Amino acid sequence: MATPIGNAADITLRALDTLRAAGAVACEDTRVTGKLMGIHGIDTPLVSYHEHNAARMRPVLIGRMKAGEAIALVTDAGTPLVSDPGYKLVRECVAEGVEVTTLPGASAPLAALVLSGLPTDRFLFAGFLPNRQTARRAAIGELKGVPATLVFFESPQRLPESLADMAELLGPREGAVARELTKLYEEVRRGPLPGLAAHYAEAGPPRGEVVVVIGPPGAEDTPGEADVDALLREALSRLSVRDAAADVAARTGQPKREVYARALELARDAGPGGASGGGEGGRR
Repeated sequence: MATPIGNAADITLRALDTLRAAGAVACEDTRVTGKLMGIHGIDTPLVSYHEHNAARMRPVLIGRMKAGEAIALVTDAGTPLVSDPGYKLVRECVAEGVEVTTLPGASAPLAALVLSGLPTDRFLFAGFLPNRQTARRAAIGELKGVPATLVFFESPQRLPESLADMAELLGPREGAVARELTKLYEEVRRGPLPGLAAHYAEAGPPRGEVVVVIGPPGAEDTPGEADVDALLREALSRLSVRDAAADVAARTGQPKREVYARALELARDAGPGGASGGGEGGRR
C-alpha cells in the first residue's frame, strides 16, 4: 500500500501515525525527512525516491508493496505528486492493483488560490511556464482565453520577466504573487499585472517558493476580428506571414491556425506593394 503524505511543516497526527506504521518511508531527500522523523521520534527506515532514481526504484517499491508492506511517500515540500515524480509511482501502483490513499498536507497552488482573493469556482493549475521567453510567451498566449483563474509555479529568478510577459499579453488583469506559503515568511502581494510587474522589476527577484495567480478573462480580454486584423497588419509590416501569425496568436490567445489563415488573406490583399514582410520570402 502506498500513502503519499503532504508538507512536513504542516504534518497531521494521522500522517505521523502512518509514518510510524509504514515499513519504509520513500522520500526525496533523506536528510530533510530525517529531521522530521527525528523531531517526532520516528525510526521507520528511509528510502530515497526522487527524479533521478525513480525509474530504478519504482519496481523495488512496487515489489515490496505487493508483498504486503506499506510504503509512505513524502516530499520535501508541498503536496506529493504535484510537479514531482510521485505521480508515476501512483500510476504504476494503480496498474499493478496496489491500494493507494493520501494524507494531504499544505498545497501551495491551492493556498495561493485561496489567499489571492480571485475567483475560485473554476481554476487551472498550469505548473511552471517554459524558461525561454519565446516559449513562455507562446504558453501564456495559449492560456489567455481560458475562462478560469490561472495558477502557475515560477522560480524567483524568472518572476520579474515572467510578470512582464504576463502584463503585456494578458493586460491589466488582477493577479497575486504568493511566496513561502504556510511558512514563517509567508507573503502575498495583490494587484493588476502591470503593477506587480513594475514592483518586481524594481525590487528584483524575491526569496523562496513562488506561486502566481491570475484572474480569469473579462469580455474586454477577448479580441474581435478588427483587433486581430489590426495587430496582424502591424506585424506583417515587419515580419513574415508565419512569424506575424505566431506573434499575434501569442498576444491574443487566438488559435494559431485561424490567425495564420487570416494573415495569409491580409498578405494577399495587400499585394506585392503591401506589407514588406507579408510573404514567407519576407524573412531576413
